[in-house]
Amino acid sequence: MAGDGMITAMSIAAVLRAAQVARVLAASCVGRLPLGAAPVALLLYARESVSIGAAGLLVGVYTAGLAVGGPVLARIADRFRQPPVLLAGAFVSTLGFLILVQGVPLWAAAIAVLFAGLGAPPFEAGLRVLWRDLLDEEQVPTAYTLDIAVQELIFIFGPLVAGLAVALGGGAAGVYATAGLQLLGTVWFVTTPVVRGWRGERADRHWAGALRSGPLRLLLTAVVLIGAGVGSLPVAMLDYAESVGHRSFSSWLLAAQAFGALIGGLANTRLKIEPRRLPLLGLGLGLGYVPLLLTPAPAALMLPLAVLCGLCLPPLLAGAFLTVDRIAPAGTAAEAFAWVATAFSVGAAAGAAVDGAILDAVTSTRAGFILSPVVILLAVPWLRPVARHAPGGFVQDTGGTTAAV
Repeated sequence: MAGDGMITAMSIAAVLRAAQVARVLAASCVGRLPLGAAPVALLLYARESVSIGAAGLLVGVYTAGLAVGGPVLARIADRFRQPPVLLAGAFVSTLGFLILVQGVPLWAAAIAVLFAGLGAPPFEAGLRVLWRDLLDEEQVPTAYTLDIAVQELIFIFGPLVAGLAVALGGGAAGVYATAGLQLLGTVWFVTTPVVRGWRGERADRHWAGALRSGPLRLLLTAVVLIGAGVGSLPVAMLDYAESVGHRSFSSWLLAAQAFGALIGGLANTRLKIEPRRLPLLGLGLGLGYVPLLLTPAPAALMLPLAVLCGLCLPPLLAGAFLTVDRIAPAGTAAEAFAWVATAFSVGAAAGAAVDGAILDAVTSTRAGFILSPVVILLAVPWLRPVARHAPGGFVQDTGGTTAAV
């Protein structure tokens, strides 16, 4: 951490003024908008002709595709270059979205959204390996925190863009908007000089890649559970929105949750980010979802509850990424970051599918909000051993494995 360990507005401004930082950050945000838009677009598109359970299944398949494709594409980029990998992935993903909106049967729609997820460019991994090339060492923690905070704009504007597109042009329009934003962001990102010039670190390769780090595996287990809690929320909110008579209100609820996360992220830029805080942040995140169980009848009262449940997510993720930066084996930086995104996506896929099944089986709207706090709180015990070791840091030994110091 720089200076006294506090990240100030001045340090954020210094990061943004560094050459190419603003561009890669903005381009990655545009390219990542589908992460916020796709779940809403897929839910609203599928809900027109199938049950909420099937709509949740499509979101789950898409996020499962993200889970598999992210580390694979990042591992290839680690060994070679980012531009051809990201462009090829964007082509496959766009093709999947286009096939989906051709009115294909459910089994074909599931295959299409799977490829849409598999090809989604791993912007998070691609961006985070650039920070040490663009910034001084003491500025890197600021960059992680800024990235996490700005990323919440994705989950504010993504659902709103999808909801607006659907309102103006129907269910297919939301899917088209999602694919178009991803393609635009990819082209903008890969044409940046630092991205074109980046090369992965030369190192001895191991079949397990980044996963040979024991602490990383513990962290990923916790992230899967956290992702399940966060990923179940769009399904629960869609069901709640339908119960109050306004299906599109779900996009506003998700935007409110992301706004809360943005507030949490900006507040976290004033705090010292330490991995030892991970269990406490996990506890705060889980408890923040409990008030949603109130499911107030005046729909407007649900908005502040949605803001509340998002507050702890950015500090938790920022701490997780700082931990990854310390424990990833040499030469696996992009892959390690992608595994965190993958773990989150795996959890989100499971959370969406399970919550859809719960709501298909149970008529209570409140039942859809039970899963989130339960699984997030289950992540806390997995975060505790990571937090105990992390303050001392991690180094790679001569054999290429990771050892605690």
